[in-house]
Amino acid sequence: MATSEPGFMLLDEHFHPVAFNFAAIEILAFPTKADRIKQANVFLDDKIRSSLLTRQGKHTPEFVREYRSGARRYICRTFRLDCNIAVKSAFAVALLLERHTSSADALSELTHQFDLTGRESETVSLLLEGLTSKEIANRMHISPNTVKAFLRLVMVKMDVSTRSGIIGKIVGPLN
Repeated sequence: MATSEPGFMLLDEHFHPVAFNFAAIEILAFPTKADRIKQANVFLDDKIRSSLLTRQGKHTPEFVREYRSGARRYICRTFRLDCNIAVKSAFAVALLLERHTSSADALSELTHQFDLTGRESETVSLLLEGLTSKEIANRMHISPNTVKAFLRLVMVKMDVSTRSGIIGKIVGPLN
């Protein structure tokens, strides 16, 4: 799978795909190559019913919260859309498949992005575990003042002013 782009589908009131992006097909077709799927609507319709829709009630559909595609995990988020159509049952569902990233993955990306040294990265990793400066110092066999110096350097590189700012850059917005 070449993309980490989120998969997106718009479903009608019967949960049939109305619109979708190529990433949705890539995610749901894996390990089959997405370009080998000849009838995308039929494929997606089947995949929605077999893998994404857990229970279909009259008014409240339930979709899985997580979908596995090979070794990757995707968070499945759905949004009900009320349409401006005169038909009383007309509504649609927007379905978003976002790749789940762990804090370790995010830390690895940020280490590269902000050019953190190995010791700075190790300090941030221990900070993510919720350790205090003194506890981090004991684990790393350095002084608490050195830990504070590492954290200050990381704050400068990440353009944040607090320890929680570092964590916020790694964890990202919580929706």
